[in-house]
Formats: sequence, C-alpha cells, structure tokens
Amino acid sequence: MVSHDTRIAIIGGGMGGLTAAIALRRIAGVQVTVFEQASKLGEVGAGVTVAPNAARVLDRLGVLDRIKRVGAVPDGHGVYQNAMGGLVTDAAWEDSAKQYQNIGMYRPDLIDALAQEIDPETIRPGHRLASVETLDPGVRVEFENGANDVFDAVIGADGIHSVVRRAVGQFPDPVYSGYIFYRGVVDASRLPDDWRMISQVWMGNRRHFMCYPLQQRKLFNFVAGIPSDRPRGGVWSGPAEVSELAAEFAGADWDPKLQKFIGLIEHTFWWGLFDHEPLTNWSRGPITLLGDAAHTMLPHQGQGVNQAIEDSMALATFLAAADSIADIPEAFRRYTSVRMQRTAILQNGSRRAGAMYDAQYEFADLKKRDADIRVGRDFRRRVVFDYDAQKVAEQALNRFRGVQGA
Repeated sequence: MVSHDTRIAIIGGGMGGLTAAIALRRIAGVQVTVFEQASKLGEVGAGVTVAPNAARVLDRLGVLDRIKRVGAVPDGHGVYQNAMGGLVTDAAWEDSAKQYQNIGMYRPDLIDALAQEIDPETIRPGHRLASVETLDPGVRVEFENGANDVFDAVIGADGIHSVVRRAVGQFPDPVYSGYIFYRGVVDASRLPDDWRMISQVWMGNRRHFMCYPLQQRKLFNFVAGIPSDRPRGGVWSGPAEVSELAAEFAGADWDPKLQKFIGLIEHTFWWGLFDHEPLTNWSRGPITLLGDAAHTMLPHQGQGVNQAIEDSMALATFLAAADSIADIPEAFRRYTSVRMQRTAILQNGSRRAGAMYDAQYEFADLKKRDADIRVGRDFRRRVVFDYDAQKVAEQALNRFRGVQGA
C-alpha cells in the first residue's frame, strides 16, 4: 500500500469527487484534498437516484445508512406507462438479491451526507482550476485565485467541461441530444392522498415525464424530456416558466393525473442534455479522470452519478494495491482499463434508453418500444444493478498480478 503521507488532489467537489475522497481515505489510506470551484459545496435543487450498484459501494464505505436517512426508498417497483397512464411494464428497482434498492435523493442532501464523512479541513471551496502540470515528481495544480500546490497525483472529477481532461490529452466535443429536461421538485403534501410512492414514467408524442419521491417522501422529484433547439443558442440551462412545461403535456392525449401533478409545480428550470463519445484514454502518468469528466452520459438510465460512485471504489481499490508513489501511474492505468468498457456501454445504453422513452428511430414502432422496455427490465437488474465494482476491481488485480508473475 502507498504511504499514508501520499497526497492526492481531487478537482471537483460534486457527488463523484466527494465519494472518491471517502473511498481513497478509507480504502487506500492516503491524504486527500478536494478543490471545488463554487464558493460552497452544493447542487441544484433537483433529484437523483442512488441505484443498487452504487448503494453497494456506499454500504462498503460505511455511508449508506446516513444516505438512507435523508433519502426515500419507494414502496415497490416503478412503472412505465403510455401517455394516458396505461401500464407498459413495471421497472425493477432492486438488485437480484433484493439487498439494495433505488434511493431517491435530493441532490443537496446527497452532497451534504457525503461531505459529513470528510474532514472539512480537506475541502477547499472557491478554487477554480486554471492549469495542471506534471512535474518530476508530482503534479502542480494552479487556481484562478492564485493558489497553487504540488501533489503526488491528481484526480479530475470536474465534470463535462473538465480542465483536468485536457491534461490527459482528451478533447471530446459535447454532443447535443436534441432534448432538454425540465427539472424540479414538488412539495409532496400537495399531492393527492392516494398518489403512489413509486417512480412513474409517462411516454408519448416524442417526450416523456418521470417523477419519484425524495427526502423521506416530503418531496417529489420530476424530470420531463422535451425536444428542443434551445441549447444551440449557446446557453445550456436556465430558469423556465411552468406554463412552458404544462403546454408540452396538455390536451386530451395525456393522462389527467399527470396534468394534475404538473399543475402543482411552482418552479422549474431547463437543462440541455449533452454527452460525448467514449474517450480513448482516462489517465496520463499521475493524473486520471472520474465521473462526468471521464464519461459524461445522458440521464436516461439514471447512471451518471452511480458510475462516478463505482469509479471511486475501483480507483481506491487499485490505488490501495500500489506499493509506492512511483506505482500510482500503473494503478491509474489499471483503473482506466477496467472502467472504460463498463462506462462506454452505459453511455451508449443511455442514448438508446432515451430513444425508447421518446419513440425515436426504430422505437417509433410502439410495439417494439414497449417490448424492448419489458425485456430491458431484467437486463437492467443483472447487468447494471448486480454489478459489484469492488469485486470486479479485485478480480482484475489478480489477473494483472498473474500476468506480471508469468
């Protein structure tokens, strides 16, 4: 194991960066400093799902109970419905062993729960990265506020516009999906008494609407996917009028229950949906990437944050197996080789899921769309939710050691 004096900088204090800080400290035993460009840790006020594959990681890190206390576990399986609320299929929201379930999380609550597991002295808000330079030895990071320091390694968890990614020699072009999301939350006390405490999706007319409970069921999250050219003007997100959203789901072709839900929304904002093609590399020497910086994906499988959490466990596992600081580049290469294929599959799968929900391309045939969604339920459980990031990393380590010893 590398020395406990090993110093690693994590650029980005979002959900992926904070999970990485916990994992690196608890599994690899290194010193970690988290740099966040915002003046304080936080996230937009909308929801995110901690899926079973990420819940398994958080359980191993000892933070799952804290997250459950501020999240919301649904009453049962979610449902996919047509525009009028007719059932297409249920959605399995647990792993095969039924040990872990989806947890609906208010993003600010998840950030706070993770931050409480980290020494506050190691979190540096107000630090927007300006440059990364590889030295011999170490890596120098410089920030726009004039601060700079040298670390043994740097992890870029700085999102789709990653500065660290440039230091790895990767310059992907953002790909606009042609869709925006309206997002926000509704006070659950305003919902009808018989409103179902599960995830629900309505699909029709090239758009879809999803909602699920958060914050011990005090809030309900909503996301609505709408075709739009708005982000092509250069702005990727902003506030929106609820009347815009309501108009997209108005008329006799949409479920009156959905329209009633939309009528309870007081505030919303819009967000352009972008991803990028899978990168050809994540690591260069003592620098590597994690989360959206490595694999920005569309949100249609709810795996963006969850893949960052898997990354954190895999990265910590490989780093813990390094014998010295000089071995960190090899640990990062091993991490990259294991994680790139998994996330590339899910990047492409998220695009395909969006096409299904919005009846695009071959899924304009609704019978095919519905059949694929039904088949995808069990595939999702086995391939996505049953995945054990720690076990996969440990098995890969054994293979790497076997090759070295041959």
